[in-house]
Amino acid sequence: MDISALNAAEPLKKTDTDPSAENKKLNKSQQLKQIFKEYGAVGVSFHVGISLVSLGIFYLAVSSGVDMSAVLFRLGFSEASLQSRMAAGTSTFVLAYAVHKLFAPVRISITVVAVPFLVRYCRKVNGTEKATER
Repeated sequence: MDISALNAAEPLKKTDTDPSAENKKLNKSQQLKQIFKEYGAVGVSFHVGISLVSLGIFYLAVSSGVDMSAVLFRLGFSEASLQSRMAAGTSTFVLAYAVHKLFAPVRISITVVAVPFLVRYCRKVNGTEKATER
């Protein structure tokens, strides 16, 4: 048996069982589903909360007269993408919702990163409280 073939196959085994490598292969919606599956109500509550805050912030920005097309263009969104999603003359809420939807990958990334830390922190605090009660 060829030793170089064994060495070449070894890294494949490590990445197949490495959860971080598996997480990188998933798209954003699959990562979010995995967080919901692993952390349940905490993941869902956090994501819904951050979504409501996001929508509220964008609604305030649009209703305050901020030119969202200019802001999004500066952030790197293409002109064609902006024009197709934000038609002239749309209502404040519809425009805020369209911008909110454009930022879905950001919200999902925040949820995917923050929820495991939040759950770990809550478990640590809960474990500490139980230890002091005894």
